[in-house]
Amino acid sequence: MPSASSPTPLPLFDKVRKFRALDEVRAAGIYPYFREISSAQDTEVIINGQQVLMLGSNSYLGLTNDPRIKESICQAVQKYGAGCAGSRFLNGTLDIHVQLEEELAQLMKKPAVLLYSTGFQVNLGVISAIVGREDCILADRANHASLGAGCQMAPGKTFLFSHNDMTSLARRLAHLPPESPKIIVVDGVFSMEGDIIKLPELVALARQYNAAVMVDDAHSIGVLGEHGSGTASHFGLVDDVHLIMGTFSKSLASLGGFIAGEADTIDYLKHHSRPLVFSASMSPANVAAALAALRIMIAEPERMVQLWANTARMKQGLLALGFKLGATETPILPVYVNDTLKTFIFCKRLQDEGVFVNPVIPPGVPPGEELIRVSLMATHTFAQIDRALEKFEKIGKELGII
Repeated sequence: MPSASSPTPLPLFDKVRKFRALDEVRAAGIYPYFREISSAQDTEVIINGQQVLMLGSNSYLGLTNDPRIKESICQAVQKYGAGCAGSRFLNGTLDIHVQLEEELAQLMKKPAVLLYSTGFQVNLGVISAIVGREDCILADRANHASLGAGCQMAPGKTFLFSHNDMTSLARRLAHLPPESPKIIVVDGVFSMEGDIIKLPELVALARQYNAAVMVDDAHSIGVLGEHGSGTASHFGLVDDVHLIMGTFSKSLASLGGFIAGEADTIDYLKHHSRPLVFSASMSPANVAAALAALRIMIAEPERMVQLWANTARMKQGLLALGFKLGATETPILPVYVNDTLKTFIFCKRLQDEGVFVNPVIPPGVPPGEELIRVSLMATHTFAQIDRALEKFEKIGKELGII
C-alpha cells in the first residue's frame, strides 16, 4: 500500500516501471547508446577522454567540422539571431530559406523545393498531406522509420512489399483497383542494409500502374548522382520520380530536410502539411550551414570520389577478413553478427580498441539480422581505414565472428 504521503502509481506509467529489457546489458557494461562525445564530429572524436576513430557517422562528405561552414554559421547568427520564433507559414521565412530552396531546386533539377525543420518531419508532413482517404501507399518493408510514421499518419491504406523486391511490388500493384490513386514510397539508399533501390524497375511498374513515386534520399545526397544529387540522378530518372526527399543532417552538415517536386505540389504542401505549418522554421544557423555545405559539395566533386575510394578499401578489407556484408552497394557497410548480445559486445570491444561503430538490433533490423553499422567519410585516410581493419580482425576472431 502506498503511504498517505506518497502518490498513487498511475496506470499509464506501468510500461515505464516494467521497462527492464536493458538492465542486463547495462550491468555488463556493454550498453551502447547515448555515448557522450566531447569533440566535433570528425574522423576521430573524444569519448571519456579517449581518442576514437569515428566509423559511425553519417557525415559522408566530412563537412561537419569544415571551417568555412562554421564561419557561415557565425555570420548568419550575427545577422539573423538564434532563431526565427515562428513557422515558415507566418513569421519564420527568411531570405536565406528561400535562397537555399532555390539552390536545392537547381541541384535536384526540380521546379521547386520546400524546407522542413527535420528530415523526419518531411516524411511525416509530405505523405500525410498528399495521401487521401481513398489513396494507396506501397512501401518497402525496409523503409526508414520516418517513412513508416508518415504512412501511419496518412488516412489512406498502406501495403508493404518485400525489401527491394520488384516482383513483390508488382503483385501488390496488380491486386489494387486500377482507378485507385497510388504512390510508391521508398528509400533511395537503405540506411541499414546499404543497398540501392532498384529504381529503373520500380519506375517501369509505376508507369504501368499509373502510380506516383517518392524517394527518400537521406543517405543518397552527397553519395550518388550528379554533384551528389541522389538516386534519381544516379539512374537518369529525375523526371520519373515525382517527389524527392533529402536531409541536411548527413552529407550537408546541418539539421533539417527538404522535399523537391513540381511547383503546384510544393504550393499545396505549404498550405496543407501540418508538420510544416505548425512547427518553427529552420534556425538561421542550420540554414547557413546547409547552404554552405551544398555549395562545397558542388564545387568539390573530389570529395565524393574519395568517399567511394574509402568505401572500396574498407569493404574489400572486411570481405577479405571473412565478414558478411550482405547486399550493400554504398558507404554504409553492415557487418552482420546475427546475435543481439554479441553485437553489443562487439561494439564495446571495438570502442575499447579505439573504433566507434553503431550496433543495430531489432526493430532496426529483423530478428536474427543484427549488425554493426560501419559508415565511411570522404575525409577518412587509408591509414585510418587500415587501423580499423586491424581492430575488426582482432575482435572478430576474439568473438568467433570470423
